[in-house]
Amino acid sequence: MGAGAAANVELLCLDVDGVMTDGGIHLDDNGVETKRFHARDGIGIRVWTTLGYQVALITGRPGNAVKHRAAELGIRHVVQATTDKARALEDVLRELSLASAQAAVLGDDLPDLPMMRGAGYAMAVADAVPEVRRAAAFVTTLAGGTGAVREAIEHLLREKNRWDEAVRLFA
Repeated sequence: MGAGAAANVELLCLDVDGVMTDGGIHLDDNGVETKRFHARDGIGIRVWTTLGYQVALITGRPGNAVKHRAAELGIRHVVQATTDKARALEDVLRELSLASAQAAVLGDDLPDLPMMRGAGYAMAVADAVPEVRRAAAFVTTLAGGTGAVREAIEHLLREKNRWDEAVRLFA
């Protein structure tokens, strides 16, 4: 699972809490959960999909904030409240007619390990637990919720020799 495997990636699977967010769980006085997402992650996801690649969100927690953010970014593959992330990844791959070698996973905590092992290219955010960082072929320099998704996307696009093309989308 070396850097060369990154060039094969067609599907980026993201955990949510601790990857797209800082991992904090914010509950208001009515018990409504809110999440804080980073704008640069959103731009990265839009660039990734504009270039023809797929994104899936696979998370163990349910929540409307995730549904709203996914809809805002045009992410069609969202699996919430799953206790089997590896199976969720397999289901998304089957739906997209992709092989596991064509998937990258960005995770941060122990529940992400089975999903990371089921992908062709495993990545971790900088503040992931040690076991997840060790399982990753690439570790971001940024923590979850602070632009790590964007960093991972840039890494993948550089490995695919498409980063300059991504930049030109804004020229």
